[in-house]
Amino acid sequence: MFRGKVDRVVRRRDARVQESSGTGKAASARHGDAPGAPRHMRFRRHSLWLKISAGVVSVLLLAGVAFAAYWFIRLQLNITKAPLNAGAQKTEGDTNDAKDRLQILILGSDTRDGKNSKYGSVDDSTGYGHSDVMMLLDISADNRRVSIISFPRDLLVDVPECTDQTTHKSYPARSGEMINAAMAEAGIGCAVDTVNKLTGLEIDHFMMADFNAVKELSNTVGGVAVCISDAVYDPDSGLRLPKGTSQVKGEQALSFLRTRHAFGDGSDLGRIQAQQGFLSSLARKVKDDGTLGNPQKLLSIADVITQNLTVDEGLANVQSLLTISSRLKDIDLSKVAFVAVPNRPAAVDPNRLELMQPQASQLFAAMRANLDLTKPGSTSTPAASPGASPTAAASTPASTAPTSKTPSAVPYDKALQPVTVADGSGVPEHAQELVAALVKAGFTQGSQFAADPTAKTAVYYAAGFEDVASDVAKLFGIPAAQVEASTAVNGVQLYAGSDFTSGLKFGTASVPADVVNQTAGDVKCQTANPALVVR
Repeated sequence: MFRGKVDRVVRRRDARVQESSGTGKAASARHGDAPGAPRHMRFRRHSLWLKISAGVVSVLLLAGVAFAAYWFIRLQLNITKAPLNAGAQKTEGDTNDAKDRLQILILGSDTRDGKNSKYGSVDDSTGYGHSDVMMLLDISADNRRVSIISFPRDLLVDVPECTDQTTHKSYPARSGEMINAAMAEAGIGCAVDTVNKLTGLEIDHFMMADFNAVKELSNTVGGVAVCISDAVYDPDSGLRLPKGTSQVKGEQALSFLRTRHAFGDGSDLGRIQAQQGFLSSLARKVKDDGTLGNPQKLLSIADVITQNLTVDEGLANVQSLLTISSRLKDIDLSKVAFVAVPNRPAAVDPNRLELMQPQASQLFAAMRANLDLTKPGSTSTPAASPGASPTAAASTPASTAPTSKTPSAVPYDKALQPVTVADGSGVPEHAQELVAALVKAGFTQGSQFAADPTAKTAVYYAAGFEDVASDVAKLFGIPAAQVEASTAVNGVQLYAGSDFTSGLKFGTASVPADVVNQTAGDVKCQTANPALVVR
């Protein structure tokens, strides 16, 4: 009996030692882990940790939602919107911003209102202002290439009838108007309608930024590298830069983009090239920094841009803007092409510009055919006709002076055939190209004249000239269905319509040579205007 008591005392002592040392079954039982412990004790520790983990996750999720909601609301409230068009009717279906080809008109407003008041007088702030910069951003559906087409502000164009969508006041169509004034009366939508009319495209969205946007954006990215051939000072814009490469931001970046005299020959063309160089450098910096893939950097830029941005209703939401930025983050910089619309001094005023034809029409046709502008000379197939499907029949062909007739059954001498080109396309320079091609092909009597505008190209022939007409049609790739007999012509007449304004093959667009000024992958120095070089 005594020994049994001793054994029990020893066991109790050992148990106390194990418990005090945190080991053994007693310690396990105290934490609810002992196999024989009650269920509520066994899971007490796990339940506690589950509750703590769930609480932490809930707090993090709530913080994330709050953060996202804050930025979404902030960016959304920043955005100002305006109508996309000023009366023109949309003919294409809705565009999917995430996967379709996307065309966005980018405008720089010269308004002196609000934060921009120090750049001009009160009179400069009236109305909608003028587009100080006008570029068309064209993103391919596969996100493999981007074209950025610049329109000189002094370019004379035809402005269609426009209606201010706010006041509902209509303004008549105008001819020979500077393109930067298109939005001055009826708003941004009139600038969009004007570019649509000029190019034959249908723009999906627009973005308009003011002077302050340039300053804030350049500050946010830490400056943009620009290069010039010589030290320059432009007292009008305030731009002063040394020779070589400089980092510009804030007021200096704005001066670089606004100067009209510092580069090239001091014209708007030198200014366009400087703007393209600036954007090329900005694209390289953003890509190298990984900005478009970095949420924090992207939010900072989005905040700056949206505070100074006006967009169309279809783009007036944060998700759409983020979707477009995500499409650009992985693009090859060598496929970001900067192009200036072909132009020359205007016949009516050498201080203004007009489209250089037929190069401009060829560029617009290549754009409508969705060709890669970085590949000069590349062409579309006839099935991808550069123009819209003709809807109107050709006008009655104008008569031409009679000359020798050759029966169709007898082989003919091309040098004796009366073949004329009637220009109903509105591009007389293209008619000249067609005549030159006829002469080169042996039709040495080829000539041209202005004709009534027509939408559809056709080849007309008098009795006995069917074989000549057939050969002329084959020369230019005109379908046999568009070759017709007519009593109103003598010989053969190629009546060129608005569906044939460029190239020598009907229905086939091609990329003009040397149309790309530079790509975003090119590092170029701007040539300083000798008149403003600092010695």
